[in-house]
Amino acid sequence: MIYISYSFEVKPLQPAVEILIAELGFAGFESFVETEEGVTAYIQKEAWSADILDDIQILNSSEFEISHTFEEIEQTNWNEEWEKNFSPIVVDDVCAVRAPFHEKFNTDYDIVIEPKMSFGTGHHETTHMMIQHILKNDFTNKSVLDMGCGTGVLAILAEMKGAKPIDAIDIDNWCYLNSLENVERNNCEHITVIEGDAGLLVNKSYDIIIANINRNILLNDLKKYASCLKQKGLLFLSGFYKDDISVIEETCNKLGLNHVETLEKNQWVALKFVN
Repeated sequence: MIYISYSFEVKPLQPAVEILIAELGFAGFESFVETEEGVTAYIQKEAWSADILDDIQILNSSEFEISHTFEEIEQTNWNEEWEKNFSPIVVDDVCAVRAPFHEKFNTDYDIVIEPKMSFGTGHHETTHMMIQHILKNDFTNKSVLDMGCGTGVLAILAEMKGAKPIDAIDIDNWCYLNSLENVERNNCEHITVIEGDAGLLVNKSYDIIIANINRNILLNDLKKYASCLKQKGLLFLSGFYKDDISVIEETCNKLGLNHVETLEKNQWVALKFVN
């Protein structure tokens, strides 16, 4: 599989990088590495077109200076790129997310992932906040769905918190394969990784649903999430901005889901709903 890599230089970095990542995500880019100069974004060649950046509005903004270069890369280069750019993180002094080549942290939860082309290292605000939600809530013996699992990091933490069984679903084949690797790497026994989308949620039932994707996909799939969420179940949503809360909340309310908590980081939010 061949990817196209775009390297963006951004001045000033924030909030431009966050906005740029969000817009690129809508355009079909699936993986991002923040750099000292800006961000590097990756898209599968088969999903790429020469006019892929035409609808990225921030590139035309007078508030920021953004330039870019792009190149075609093979996936085999990805591990080397991550070793150069991926640093470990620690969330609330409780949960560490690191690569196999990092030393182990003295934390309650130690997650080892090799992210490759998958999104979800914990560095992005949305993943960071979803980790915080999981840490704050009781997952013991809860059935869990991690929708858009990426690297599988949230599903892995859910099992470490006592959840079982867990379904981890992603539409991207590379994320599916990467999650399988990371689930095995962390000796998880209760996670089933599935390749596909919300169409798979037939005759399914969960105590907790985690969905860190993007606004449009969430709005499209919320009805399916609600249909398989048990009574008094929890729904955690992220992948969108503070300005999107109203439309997400309105849709959830119509489905009988009540908004009970908001985490916010650099304009990104992660919401908790109760059925």
